[in-house]
Amino acid sequence: MSREVMGRKYPVILAPYDPSWPDLYEAEARHLRSRFAPDLVPRTEHIGSTAVPGMAAKPVIDLLVEVRSFEAAEREVRPSLERDGYTYIWRAEVEPGHIMFVKGYGPDGYLPGVQIYHLHMAPADHPIRERVLFRDYLRGHPEAAREYEDLKRALARLHPNDREAYTEGKTEWIAGIMSLARAARPSSAPSGSG
Repeated sequence: MSREVMGRKYPVILAPYDPSWPDLYEAEARHLRSRFAPDLVPRTEHIGSTAVPGMAAKPVIDLLVEVRSFEAAEREVRPSLERDGYTYIWRAEVEPGHIMFVKGYGPDGYLPGVQIYHLHMAPADHPIRERVLFRDYLRGHPEAAREYEDLKRALARLHPNDREAYTEGKTEWIAGIMSLARAARPSSAPSGSG
């Protein structure tokens, strides 16, 4: 599968929240931890809407995988993941460059009955880590999570066969929530005097 295949106009399918999503994430994360040394892949996070309890979502399990470096991921992680059935997609220029792998797609798109996984890989200091902040904000603010779900449903009705337009339609709302989440983030500065 190439970047062009990922850019195809796949249907936007939102599924009701499935309580098995955290377990699917944990099983895949456990598999990754068993394959790679902790200094190479020190942390995984469940991100995306399947990581927000109660939220309808595209039934894709997104994992944010911290890697020691892009070079180590290309050299040491990529071959192993490809043997496990993951397809290397790109070191994206579209987003702040991170490495992405997918599993669960066939040459023509979705495979019926097969769980889809997206692995996003970057070092710890990479901007993609803000997806964890977004997830945590939605988990802690149910009213924002409901508003996001309503937006996603409206966009899915408006763009049922165009995931790119669906995603683009969420951009402004997500930027607003990220401003709130950054402002609410506890400061990393030490408190008190010393």
